[in-house]
Amino acid sequence: MKADAIKLDGGKAGSVDLNDDIFGLEPRKDILHRVVRWQRNKAMAGTHDVLGRSEVSYSTKKIYRQKGTGGARHGSRGAPIFRSGGIYKGPTPRSHAHDLPKKFRKLGLRHALSAKVAAGELVIVDSIEIKDAKTGALAKMVGNLGWKRALIIDGAEVNADFKKAAANISTLDVLPSQGANVYDILKSDTLVLTKAGVEALEARLA
Repeated sequence: MKADAIKLDGGKAGSVDLNDDIFGLEPRKDILHRVVRWQRNKAMAGTHDVLGRSEVSYSTKKIYRQKGTGGARHGSRGAPIFRSGGIYKGPTPRSHAHDLPKKFRKLGLRHALSAKVAAGELVIVDSIEIKDAKTGALAKMVGNLGWKRALIIDGAEVNADFKKAAANISTLDVLPSQGANVYDILKSDTLVLTKAGVEALEARLA
């Protein structure tokens, strides 16, 4: 399929051929859901923790005699039924990550790119090279283009001046092609690919 390309100033920059096997699929929500879930679970810190019965700071001495008190028989102040006692089967630090085949992850990325094309939220730019790393000038340029929450994916390396200028613009995220992922693509309102980014993604996903 063919897609029109533009320049950062809004001018036309010809057209680009997009691989139908990557950008022309019928998006499947089940595949996208599985890949996003894999990404988010992998990113979870998993540092939640509580004190168990053996970890609370109480003496292990029997709190009162076994018989004759008229109450229940207890042996430890750290038992779970007491206030500030140990938590029974509470959460402990662990990894939430699970495996997902590499081929399936690639398939998910293809469907994410296709979803952006189907929604009309894909923009191809000739290049993101700019003369000066000025945040104000770039913000004005982005405003004129109508990009609200945009993810920009460049080639193997992101243009240094553009990356510096975009650092303080909260609505812009910039990634090299190797950093392209399903979650960030779906989260953005506009996906912007440079011509170098398109070539790199097609080489990666072919």
